[in-house]
Amino acid sequence: VQLQASGGGLVQAGGSLRLSCAASGRTFSSYVMGWFRQAPGKEREFVASMNWSGSMTHYADSVKGRFTISRDNAKNTVYLQMNSLKPEDTAVYYCAADVRLVTVVTGTPEYWGQGTQVTVSS
Repeated sequence: VQLQASGGGLVQAGGSLRLSCAASGRTFSSYVMGWFRQAPGKEREFVASMNWSGSMTHYADSVKGRFTISRDNAKNTVYLQMNSLKPEDTAVYYCAADVRLVTVVTGTPEYWGQGTQVTVSS
């Protein structure tokens, strides 16, 4: 599966952005989808995941209550709605996919998209 992330940009603290990740290739609805981020000088970290049906989600503690992951299987797209953004949310955001939830949540999914830069100014 090929993944293409978009929607990043520059936003002021307290603002919102919605990232999108379009998938192509094999059956999108079979995959667990996830978002990760990597800030300068830091390791890549898990942000959020959603199972194939949308019935199960996981979030990093740092984004709970502010970020929402969703998916539209008809459009082969997963989204990350980011509200109440903070400067510490500044990072390159990546979408990822795997058939297994555990590999997404633990940061080792099989497929990765290219990143999209999110910059939050104070």
